[in-house]
Amino acid sequence: MHVLDAMATRRSIRGFLPDPVPRATIEAILRAASRAPSGSNIQPWHVRVTKGEEKQRLSAALHAAHDSGRKAGREYQYYPRAWREPYLARRRATGWGLYGLVGIAKGDNDKMHRQHGRNFDFFGAPVGLLFSMDRDMEQGSWLDCGMFLQNMMLAARGFGLHTCPQAALAEYHDIVREHLGIPDERILICGMALGHMDPDEPANRLVTAREPLENYVDFGPAA
Repeated sequence: MHVLDAMATRRSIRGFLPDPVPRATIEAILRAASRAPSGSNIQPWHVRVTKGEEKQRLSAALHAAHDSGRKAGREYQYYPRAWREPYLARRRATGWGLYGLVGIAKGDNDKMHRQHGRNFDFFGAPVGLLFSMDRDMEQGSWLDCGMFLQNMMLAARGFGLHTCPQAALAEYHDIVREHLGIPDERILICGMALGHMDPDEPANRLVTAREPLENYVDFGPAA
């Protein structure tokens, strides 16, 4: 797949087929992603792969915590502490766009809860990936990890696969650590589902809008 096609077709997929992904393919994706740039080539990322019975046990524990209302909370601030425009409108458009496709009406908290809970099954994907980084790294290394994550998602498209990056898993970093042996000296950044897209999943019809160039690019004075 041409890299521009991979970029254009990358989406956050929220429904996967159970078809397994061979370990050799996972390794090839990880190896390609490792070409991501990082400051002074320090390569600060760590990846834990989970699948099969181990992933099922992790999912069961995450669901139990989610249903009980207990969560440790992320160890870093992802979203703005105070939402404002234009970001609030973009967030709402994505949220209600997704809910409309899967039949969730405004105020239907039970269905919203169940939809959010699908994160903890990795949306049915056969492979879950958990990304972490040593705590003593600084802000630049977060940028490095972001570029590594993007490489992962584009490399997956090259193999005809799809992904969904999942910050929701960091809300239960204590459970993830317990089940996957991620040491305390690393901060859990996010998870990612990896597999084949389920074409019959309504949520997968969501295609989010992108702003036109003039809204975020300044070419400066004309030559």
